[in-house]
Amino acid sequence: MIAKVIVDISASDVDRVFDYTAIDGAEKGSRVTVPFGNRNIEGYVIDFSDSTDVPADKLKSITEVLDDRPIISDEFLKLCDYMTERFHLRKIDVLRLLLPSKMRGGRIRALEKNIIEISSEFIDQDPSLFIKKSAVSQRDVYEYLLEVGEAEQSYLNANYSAAAVRNLLSRGVLVARRERVFRTPYAGIVQKDSGVVLTDAQNAAVNSIMTSDKPTLLFGVTGSGKTEVYLDCIEKTLNGGKTAIMLVPEISLTPQVMRVFRSRFGDEVALLHSGLSDGERFDEWRRLLTGKAHVAVGARSAIFAPLSNVGLIVIDEEHDTSYISESNPRYITRDVAFFRAAYSGAKVVMGSATPSVESFYEAERGNYTLAKLSERINKRKMPEIETVNMCNEAIYGNGGMFSAKLVTALDECLKAGNQAILFINRRGYSSYVMCKKCGFVAKCEDCDVSLVYHKDENVLKCHYCQRRYSMLDFCPNCKSPHIKQGFMGTERVVETINKMFPSARVIRMDNDTTRTKDAHLNLLSSFASGNADILVGTQMVAKGHDFANVTLVGIIDADMSLHFSDFRAVERTFQLITQVAGRAGRESKPGRVILQTYTPGHYVYRFASEYDYEGFYKKQINLLQTTAFPPFTEILRILVTCENESAALDATRDAMEKIRDLASSHPDDFVYLSAMRSPKKRIQSKYRMQILMRIKPDRDGIRSAVYTATDEVAALYPQVKLFTEINPNDLS
Repeated sequence: MIAKVIVDISASDVDRVFDYTAIDGAEKGSRVTVPFGNRNIEGYVIDFSDSTDVPADKLKSITEVLDDRPIISDEFLKLCDYMTERFHLRKIDVLRLLLPSKMRGGRIRALEKNIIEISSEFIDQDPSLFIKKSAVSQRDVYEYLLEVGEAEQSYLNANYSAAAVRNLLSRGVLVARRERVFRTPYAGIVQKDSGVVLTDAQNAAVNSIMTSDKPTLLFGVTGSGKTEVYLDCIEKTLNGGKTAIMLVPEISLTPQVMRVFRSRFGDEVALLHSGLSDGERFDEWRRLLTGKAHVAVGARSAIFAPLSNVGLIVIDEEHDTSYISESNPRYITRDVAFFRAAYSGAKVVMGSATPSVESFYEAERGNYTLAKLSERINKRKMPEIETVNMCNEAIYGNGGMFSAKLVTALDECLKAGNQAILFINRRGYSSYVMCKKCGFVAKCEDCDVSLVYHKDENVLKCHYCQRRYSMLDFCPNCKSPHIKQGFMGTERVVETINKMFPSARVIRMDNDTTRTKDAHLNLLSSFASGNADILVGTQMVAKGHDFANVTLVGIIDADMSLHFSDFRAVERTFQLITQVAGRAGRESKPGRVILQTYTPGHYVYRFASEYDYEGFYKKQINLLQTTAFPPFTEILRILVTCENESAALDATRDAMEKIRDLASSHPDDFVYLSAMRSPKKRIQSKYRMQILMRIKPDRDGIRSAVYTATDEVAALYPQVKLFTEINPNDLS
């Protein structure tokens, strides 16, 4: 029997099937080692055949089967084919998505521990017959095990005496066995199931989701109880003998979600995200694979949870950009969810208070079922959003980052014993440093971007390659000591708050303060427990969190996301404002939102202040139709990168020539086509060019032809990387 194997090498020239003689234990979906060149390498059996074109004297055999069972299901093998074709990916890059990364190469294994118990021969005897009176530690160990039944040897060694344990084992008084132990993330997170009774609106939403034969868009205002709808749908799915996947956009949300899910489903829930330890991720993945857990919760990568018979996939905050992977392998989570749902006959529900314009358009056309939750639970009012014109603040002599209204509101909030959230979507202290005399701006040597000043460490950082530089005392160009700092970030907000309200307890939450394991959990738990008065953070504080005592939200710079050269900039601004505003007034206390802007006349603030999503949608969809942007077209981008600038330029020209020929032969399918340098011209020492095109939607043949042209050019320039993307989030 001939095994068809994909070898674990991420390179286009070996991204194909290789034939090997099968051995006992090798099955479709097995992970194996095979001889490849002059070494053994891991690979995956994707199929079998009775024949091969490889000559008998060249045909080699699989060396070893690495696991006790196949780990890539038929569903995932078909998903691999789909993602390879849809997103123009290498098969091995897709296969790697399906496994914990440290599992490859045997870098993580199952954890086994010694479990100790009293031998049946000695359990009913008088211990004085076999334990000397002077052997106090041995007697303590025996009496403890008599009480509890069994314990890990490591616990007994640490709390009693390792020598006593060894002695009792050697004499047969105690016996040991090896037992698989699962490493459980957030093991201490538990809460009692509150037994919530659904409202009529929630019951209607559940019924709509469970009876629809199409994906469902759950459009519910913040605080309307979308999570309870998800829980009820998942419970019905499990009762029907199927499994479920629950996706959240931010790792910071997983502790809160796990707390709720464990209270309802207990050990049936497993967690998958990049913030877990390698051992925890492996064990949670293994519990899902073996059927010990039936609900997968996690961020984007949890869509690849190794569950069989999936009955429900939930994508919470479906509009969030984190659901689109922007590094290799590039993919769109929603599309993967739709494939898995079609394969197993599962329901898909996408929830948001601010759905993406594309999703709402699909619901409007009838391609999605639309379910609405129009009011907060218990009819609580949405917090009032007050817009402050920061231009007027400057005219009246206030050059600071806080308006007079926000300062007053903070003071009142703190005096009342309530909590506040201050949102600014920029970390660090200042976004750039510049010489006031000659205009020099400190930039990364490897990337075409300004360095961000981090005052806590007194360094300049590149947020793209993570390179660090010393802070400037004087300009390296003209030697002037007059250095200006640019736009503020979270560090500077915290510093200002500490000066204005020295008694206030402040927590900062951004990528710099959440790098360590469990940092999200610890910071949010501290704030939720009332150990801080003000939470300052980036967009990770904007979604999903439920703090009963938060009555004030301050949006420091609402314009930050508005003026990007991106057709989605206005939509993202609306979403961020609505999401972060929804953190206030979620319980009995009324909420208030202060929104600071230099462009108060922009239509996005009018719609956002009234929570008028549908009014905003109508205006936005008209603009997108007029300008021929998604969902009325599909954006394809070919991103070209290389350390050699001339090679990148040559590859871009060749690719553009092929795409131009394609556009000439299909003029009705192409709306826009252009080649250019990327706005960020160099990242991590690689020059960046791009070809942008907008094509009519559902033109799979055109997309496939673009992929073919890209491959042809890539073959001519092995030193150049060419990536293709569908509707990318970031066109810079």
